[in-house]
Amino acid sequence: MTGASVRELALAVDEETAARVGAPATHPEFDRLVRTIWRLRQPDGCPWDKVQTHESITKNMIEEAYEAVEAIAQGDMSHVCEELGDVLEQVLLHAQIAVDGDEFDIDDVCRELNEKLVRRHPHVFGDAAARTAVDSAGQVLDIWDDVKRAEREAADAAEVEPGLLDSVPRSLPSLLQCQKISTRAAKVGFEWETVADVWDQVARERREFEAEERGSAAAAEEFGDILFALVNVARREGIDAEEALAASNRKFRRRWAAMETVARERRTSLDELSTAALNELWDEVKAGE
Repeated sequence: MTGASVRELALAVDEETAARVGAPATHPEFDRLVRTIWRLRQPDGCPWDKVQTHESITKNMIEEAYEAVEAIAQGDMSHVCEELGDVLEQVLLHAQIAVDGDEFDIDDVCRELNEKLVRRHPHVFGDAAARTAVDSAGQVLDIWDDVKRAEREAADAAEVEPGLLDSVPRSLPSLLQCQKISTRAAKVGFEWETVADVWDQVARERREFEAEERGSAAAAEEFGDILFALVNVARREGIDAEEALAASNRKFRRRWAAMETVARERRTSLDELSTAALNELWDEVKAGE
């Protein structure tokens, strides 16, 4: 499907969607926010905002996204609303930086995203046959893969064809990046036959780690291989390794905070306790849950 045809389809889809009862209409607060961000970058605007570049605020985008995820995990919806606003601020600031550099604007961002959503949801916006053929989230993921594969094939033939893993961002957290890499490799057949085989791989990687000199670069590399193999165990078991580890982090934080509370109640501090006493207190807090 050409860019023009996708654009026409997106317009037709919006016309039909807008006619539905309850469909979102205008968003005056969004326009006000866009103008506020624009104002901050004007000559008489904020000295900090005026000098920012795409590169200088990259880490802000990552930090704000993580803070939004944390708010969601806490279940505090007012906090979620605030943190999503901070994420949106980063998007709008990048868009305004692009406007100032004659690159693109927020409408381009929205238009390209909308067209991509329409293109990658043929089971929603395609013909009737496509819409009735999908009834599970798993099938949707397969459709997305097919559409993205077609997009790659339709790219300029003069360009070097991207590799299977090229679209996995290297800036992703290592655990999440590992999940995406291993999933893509498995889809083309680079896979263990059973979960037991993956556990065997974990054991082999551990033996290789133990054979290396402690504290060496080789030992660190082998330890990374252990983690990579464990992520594949999680994938085969249908577990999101990133979320599983995040849940364990939250659990540890909760129990440690409880230990600190008990220590204060007993008029002591954790750094005054022996390892054995700390373990006993940990078990006490754990049992209390």
